[in-house]
Amino acid sequence: MTVVSYADSALSLLPPVVAIVLAIFTRRVLLSLGLGIVIGVLLLNQFSPVASGEFLFNSVKGLFWSEDGVNSWNLYILGFLIVLGMITALITVSGSARAFADWARLHIRNKRDAKLLTMFLGCVVFIDDYFNSLVVGSVARPVTDRYYISRAKLAYLLDSTAAPVCVISPVSSWGAYIIALIGGILTAHGFADSGHLSVFIQMIPMNFYAIFSLLLLLCVAFMGLDIGPMREHELNAQRGNLYDENKGLPPGANADLPEAETGKILGLFLPITVLVFATLYFMIDSGAQVLAKEGIEFNIISAFEKTDVSSSLFFGALIGLAVALVLNLVQGVEKSMVVKGVVQGARSMLPAIYILLFAWTIAGVIGQLETGKFMASLATGNIPFAFLPALMFVLAGLTAFSTGTSWGTFGIMLPIAADMAMGSHTAMMLPMLASVLAGAVFGDHCSPISDTTILSSTGASCHHIDHVVTQLPYAVIVALISMVGYVVLGFTESVNAGLLTCSVLFVLSIVWLRFKSQSNAK
Repeated sequence: MTVVSYADSALSLLPPVVAIVLAIFTRRVLLSLGLGIVIGVLLLNQFSPVASGEFLFNSVKGLFWSEDGVNSWNLYILGFLIVLGMITALITVSGSARAFADWARLHIRNKRDAKLLTMFLGCVVFIDDYFNSLVVGSVARPVTDRYYISRAKLAYLLDSTAAPVCVISPVSSWGAYIIALIGGILTAHGFADSGHLSVFIQMIPMNFYAIFSLLLLLCVAFMGLDIGPMREHELNAQRGNLYDENKGLPPGANADLPEAETGKILGLFLPITVLVFATLYFMIDSGAQVLAKEGIEFNIISAFEKTDVSSSLFFGALIGLAVALVLNLVQGVEKSMVVKGVVQGARSMLPAIYILLFAWTIAGVIGQLETGKFMASLATGNIPFAFLPALMFVLAGLTAFSTGTSWGTFGIMLPIAADMAMGSHTAMMLPMLASVLAGAVFGDHCSPISDTTILSSTGASCHHIDHVVTQLPYAVIVALISMVGYVVLGFTESVNAGLLTCSVLFVLSIVWLRFKSQSNAK
């Protein structure tokens, strides 16, 4: 089947723009994504109904089955979601979530501590963003609910910890992937002697968006800087409405589940702890097996580079589920309650799965339209090298926002950034690569079609668009700060000057947010 390429046409932006704008204004995610998919498929097939229908069928089939056989990545991720839903429901049924909330009521003194706990857990569980958002959400939700912190605020805490921490952590699925990409780029440009890990570490202070996203989140947690739509959600939470009940149950919610009276904190922490360590073991083991086959000496970074994230998450979750089941049975929870928990837990993840399937489908359509290549083509032209880091930050952000993928943006934009640096000013190589990483995370944070954003909503049990809209103002503030920092870095060629500029702007932004938040409170 021949499809039309739109790599040189702004029409490639139409499907994602329609989907994103419609989702924000109508709050109907599946309808918006579906319309974006239909428009993209029609464009690819020159508006032929028959060819478009066949293409759409093959695209959906490809989510589960490809020419190489079963699409194991997608199936393992979906399986992980379902199993994690079961674990969360069993923790609720056992009464362990309530026991943890009661413990937190005595030991966690206020809302601020509950938010800081969530952020701390997000920084500790840094091995993968999917894993981070879903697991930390399951642990933190009973505590944040206890202190009437809105689910939108919880989703923001999860999302704005997960990706920023993962993108600057070398021992994570993100870090390994980025190190592998950068290694190939440096080798291709004659820098084979450069230590890939050391280069990655050098780039960490240049990732302004990740650094100042975490700092802003810390300030929001300490000072309660609720602005825009977030303020409305927090006010509703104080009235007992943790999420908008008019929109129904959000993904991951386990309403009306029976709870045993004999629940203990161990019933929450043991399954989650086992899940974390089992997943970490499978990630290292699957990577080590690939290294052994390729005859490469084992080291932890290389193992993460070669790991199979999706299968590790799934099998780690299965072991966590087994522990949760055993604890429920040992505790003497009625079998009917256990069965109801397993069924309800799996069912609670269906809304998230539907959104994820639609997001994957539109991502495939956008890939065929070559939207990323069109965005990358905008970087060409006679632009002073001093502006290049800021330009790459903006283009990477727009690409990730339009395509819904940070990793895809890395793959598209990092080689282009390196080529532009080699063609203009090699000293800008690392700042430009770092600005791509920063911009991709920013675009991912803002995009309703991003899988990471979807799973942060799921982990918080928050309606997806509510999360997108409430996080957006904070993401844009940090993006503006970062962009100015990259301009200063470009002109001075000094990372310290860029960081200092960002720091000054950050402090001014906090003062302004504090003033605005206090004004709204009056």
